[in-house]
Amino acid sequence: MKISSAEFVKSAFDKSHLPNDGLPEVAFLGRSNVGKSSLLNSLLGRKGLARTSNTPGRTQSINYFLINGSFYFVDLPGYGYARVSKAMRADWGKLARDYLTDREELVLSIQLVDVRHEPTALDRQLNEWLALHEKPFIIVATKSDKLSSNQLKKQVNVIENTITAAEVIPYSSVTGKGKDGVWSAIEKYL
Repeated sequence: MKISSAEFVKSAFDKSHLPNDGLPEVAFLGRSNVGKSSLLNSLLGRKGLARTSNTPGRTQSINYFLINGSFYFVDLPGYGYARVSKAMRADWGKLARDYLTDREELVLSIQLVDVRHEPTALDRQLNEWLALHEKPFIIVATKSDKLSSNQLKKQVNVIENTITAAEVIPYSSVTGKGKDGVWSAIEKYL
């Protein structure tokens, strides 16, 4: 897909802050520090549009990015980061769950997992929830440039055997490998 424009629109801290223009939304979900912001920037060819951080758990809101004036990329708060209060984690979880459950504009969820590790219990729980509620989703295995070809193949098999996946796409935000596959999946649902 050719990106003619990509802009940060807003951060939503509760359901009343979500856009109501009816444009389709593609949500990005994953553990804290899995590389959601890096993936967004890489897909859009824009450095720094989605803010990256060395500190996991920084995204505390649902962040909206308008793409080509016709659809949104939606960055949901990361899950599983232990250095925030239980109350704050619960608030983030409720916001994300309400969004995923009720948002009619949501056309595709992209669940990110770190290809270097077996999916966590939280990764599996989110995946089971998406499958149970029949939400369209794909799995993007981030940080694929950190492994050799043989290691990558082995780890993708581990992911495929651990969680339900219509499709697992290995991705590197550093090299862009996997970009065409992710865009192809997105275009199919838009």
